[in-house]
This record gives sequence, C-alpha cells and structure tokens, in this order.
Amino acid sequence: MPRPTNGVRTPDAIREAAIELFYEHGYEATSLREVAAKVGIRVGSLYNHISGKDELLSSIMLGIMDDLLAALRGVLREHKNDPVAALRACVDTHIRFHAQRAREVFIGNSELRALPAKERRRVVAKRDQYEKLIRGVIETLADQGAAEVVDARLQTYAIVAMGTHVSSWYKPRGGMSLELIVEAYTEMILRQVGVGSGAGAEPAAATGA
Repeated sequence: MPRPTNGVRTPDAIREAAIELFYEHGYEATSLREVAAKVGIRVGSLYNHISGKDELLSSIMLGIMDDLLAALRGVLREHKNDPVAALRACVDTHIRFHAQRAREVFIGNSELRALPAKERRRVVAKRDQYEKLIRGVIETLADQGAAEVVDARLQTYAIVAMGTHVSSWYKPRGGMSLELIVEAYTEMILRQVGVGSGAGAEPAAATGA
C-alpha cells in the first residue's frame, strides 16, 4: 500500500483521517484498518505513530480543548482591562471556533464516554477551566455593576451551549454568513446580561481551522 503522497505528514494525516471517520461513522464503528486505508498506509504502520484507537480519540479531544483554551486566553489577555470588550470577544471567539471546528466539536461532545477514565477526566478538567474563564468575565461585569447577572454559572452554560448548537447546523455555504451569526449571538448575550448594544471593543477574530 503506498505512503501518503499529498505532502501531509503521516501523523497529521492519521489524525485528519480519524476526525473524518469518527465524525461520519462514530468512534466505535470505525476501525484502525479504515483509518489506515484512508491515509494510504498499512495497518501495522499506524503503530509507529499511535498505541491504539483510544489514543487517537484522546488526542483529538484534548487537542480541540487545548486550542479552544488558547484562543480564549488570547482574547482575554487582549481585553484584560475592559470586561465588556472581554465578554464580547469571548462570545465572538467561542462561536467562530465552534463553527470552524465543527467536526472535532461534534466528536468531543458525542464520544466523551468512549474515552478511558483517566483521559476523560483530563478533558472534563479542561472544559471546567474554559467555563471558569468565561464565568470570571461575567462575574467581573457583575461586580463592577456593568451588567445585570442573575447567575454567572447559568449564563456561562448558555454561552457554551450556543457554541455547541452552532456547530451542529452551521454550513460555510449556507444562507447565513459566519460574520452575521457571530454578530447576532454576541448581541443576544450582551443583551441578556444587560450590556448595551455596541458596548466594548470590536469583536476579536479567533484563529481556527
């Protein structure tokens, strides 16, 4: 069987093949033989790069959370002195990321129980870190009297759920542009916490796939 010839490094090609197959067929229904065939290598050659299928799933799920945390921390550093702009940037980043990385997000949400217990705890811990960062912005707004927050934890869950929902239906060639979707969701969140429309800095463009 030929090696990959499209210039993509084999570990990256393996990961991308796994993402596509796990997304289309599910983790349990996908075999390493199918992953190898999609990459263009022998099944035995996979073990030069991974220890097994569960390692592939772990790397995808931990990787998406690491990228999401990095994107959020980046915009929070940029807007550390302006909590209104920080909240706007949080929502902007969250929605963009989930729209642009929808396949990995879907895997992360649907296959958590398939992870070994230790890896599952690592993913959940990263999710908790992410939610804590968003909640911190909302709590700062409330403490400063800049927003009307009934429950910062529930508001955080609402923001997180929005991103998950967008990833399930957004299509790059659909009827709504990503820019319009980001703007609409950002304004909805700002209104929910009583922050005036247009307050804060311009939305921050998140890096994504």
